[in-house]
Amino acid sequence: MVTSPRIDVDLEYAPERQAQVDQIHDLIKLQRAAQEITSILDLDELADRIVNEVAISFGCNEATLYLHDEEKSDLVLASVRGCTMYGKGHRLKVGKEGMVGHVAATGQVHYAPDVRLDPYYIPCEKHTLSEVAIPLHVGPRLVGVFAASHHDLDAFPEEQRLMLQALCTHIAVAVQNARAFHKERLLKEQMDRDAQEARSIQQALLPKSSPYIPGFAVTGVCIPAGAVGGDWFDFIPLSDGRWGLVLADVSGKGMGAALLMSATRGMVRSLAEASCCPSEILDRLNKLLVDDFPSGKFVTMVYGILDPAARTLSFSSAGHLPPLLVADGKAHYLHTQSGLPLGLGVGTFSETRVDLPPGSRLVFYSDGISEAANADDEEYGRERLREFVLNSDSMIDGIVSDVHSFVNGEGLRDDATVIMVRA
Repeated sequence: MVTSPRIDVDLEYAPERQAQVDQIHDLIKLQRAAQEITSILDLDELADRIVNEVAISFGCNEATLYLHDEEKSDLVLASVRGCTMYGKGHRLKVGKEGMVGHVAATGQVHYAPDVRLDPYYIPCEKHTLSEVAIPLHVGPRLVGVFAASHHDLDAFPEEQRLMLQALCTHIAVAVQNARAFHKERLLKEQMDRDAQEARSIQQALLPKSSPYIPGFAVTGVCIPAGAVGGDWFDFIPLSDGRWGLVLADVSGKGMGAALLMSATRGMVRSLAEASCCPSEILDRLNKLLVDDFPSGKFVTMVYGILDPAARTLSFSSAGHLPPLLVADGKAHYLHTQSGLPLGLGVGTFSETRVDLPPGSRLVFYSDGISEAANADDEEYGRERLREFVLNSDSMIDGIVSDVHSFVNGEGLRDDATVIMVRA
């Protein structure tokens, strides 16, 4: 709290005039003190600032700030100056211990002009002779109690007590705000820890390395727009050297989408070995998700089976973006006849089979790639993706880099996932 400049009075002025000037001086001091404490949001800093600055400004030899612990119905010492008997964390029972406990119970200011005669006073420093304790309320809610002590008898005249009461009104609001800020900060930190843990778990569910498939190089990448996301890809080893390749996008973002993704991943893996073809897998999976998914939630997915011996890939799509095939110097998208997103209702899934001659490339991708937008809201688009893959021999990192270059610092608004199969 900033000490206001002293206003001097000429000697010929009457004592009443000096009293008025002193009152103005005290009001300026009160205003500046209120402005300072209401700007502090760190609870520990606020408590220490209050007791130290008030003690200095009013010449107190002791000052304490107790905060109300509603759960345990007692008072906790948040900050102390001058008293050597009690430290931070000391607790008092409401209505049972000291002037502070008495004030907390009654909700009224209690002033002891001579503490030696006061029935509620609990001694701390032997030189203390007077003390005032003031409740801190925000509406009907008890926030805490502020107490100030002095080594002189009757050291807090009525005008000074009124000023302290006015200041305590601001202190109560400041403490309430700081507590709310502290609570929100702890909640945010917990949410950040939860999100980081969820991200670690989700990343652990993605393939840790590319599979070894003779004659083919298969790679994948998933970049969530937030801590966690609803995109994922997987490489599933099947019988006879075949591999299941899956890329999916759960509707929505964040933790909810990540939970649905995790559940869907488990179902896909359990169905992969038991089903003979992609369309059958999507059909069985859809029947499970229709019963289990919340209303309005769905999954788009492309599931393919790579047969390296036959150099073919058979795939089915559940409302997902069409794969991009590059072969013989041409690039085109592979569309399927039928296949609604999973979880919306009963449907059928068509199946497409493509040859993968040496030098060909097949790309699965999510809408985080094709719908990535720059500052002008222009989307990257499937045509730009087709041109890039056709004219570039780079792997999936090249696709991601080109998308990042296109958005030019805008960042990805949705999860971005890519699988590339190179023959």
